[in-house]
Amino acid sequence: MSHGTARLTVHGRRLIVQRHQAGWKQAHIAAAMGVSRKCVKTWLDRYAAEGEAGLVTRSSRPHSMPTKTSPQIEAQVLAARAELRDGPDVLGPKVGVPARTVSRILRRHRVPYLRDCDPMTGAVIRSSKQTAVRYERSLPGELVHMDVKKLGKIPPGGGWRARGHTRANHQARINKTPIGYDFVHSLVDDHSRLAYSEILPDEKGPTCAGFLQRAAAYFADKGIDRIERVMTDNAMAYRYSTDLQQVCAELGAVQKFIRPHCPWQNGKVERLNRTLATEWAYRQPFTSNEQRQAALAPWLEYYNTERRHSALGGKPPISRLLPT
Repeated sequence: MSHGTARLTVHGRRLIVQRHQAGWKQAHIAAAMGVSRKCVKTWLDRYAAEGEAGLVTRSSRPHSMPTKTSPQIEAQVLAARAELRDGPDVLGPKVGVPARTVSRILRRHRVPYLRDCDPMTGAVIRSSKQTAVRYERSLPGELVHMDVKKLGKIPPGGGWRARGHTRANHQARINKTPIGYDFVHSLVDDHSRLAYSEILPDEKGPTCAGFLQRAAAYFADKGIDRIERVMTDNAMAYRYSTDLQQVCAELGAVQKFIRPHCPWQNGKVERLNRTLATEWAYRQPFTSNEQRQAALAPWLEYYNTERRHSALGGKPPISRLLPT
């Protein structure tokens, strides 16, 4: 089959041959068919050399591709994706090939996008709804996103990830006394993606207000000395807490609320929650809750100063902030 913009089909090429056999000049054939003289000569030469078979459409694929990625490199990329479950911007430097090449390899092998996969298992799931219009504030501090993620605490000795799936462990989980949850409070700058998180005992108004004060101090230390807007969901603590309202007033920040049942409008911090889960909370088996808590601060430092961010052109969030 000819491609969509082809001037000639097999029938048109055969018509060129027939008109040439009838005595038409090549220039006249080209003018009548709306093609170049070189095109006419090409098909006449192919017909002379191969007959009817020379008029059949051929693949435009080159006979050799010296710069084609080797099967060994492709295998390394696929193995790294299966093990690390990272995007092209992160996998590229680790494997030693450009991020664009990684992306092409993944598409060639029909590897599903990360957004379509379960962050824990890598299994394909239904993609969540996405914001119709993507946006990004032009300056740091114009808008920050705030949210809380609840994580089950790790029992002494570790959970099933550390101890494995056994009948005894399963029965112990059924009979155990609930040990509660950790509440991971997070704040993300819309422009730079600079993030700050703390593990706190609850998500009540005073707790959220105290977190926002400390997060604002952290942002100021990194060069974001003014927060203009704070966007949150419609949780009771965010919408009705006078403590949080007072902190926002002290910062000179306006509270913004997303539309109910539309978490994607607060997508930047929701995406951080997912990254926290996959790269910190569940990245490795922890043997105690304290061990996981201690790993948060080093991971945040890595996230802000080293981790490549696809929305920032493969650079970390600190790259968008002035030196302090």
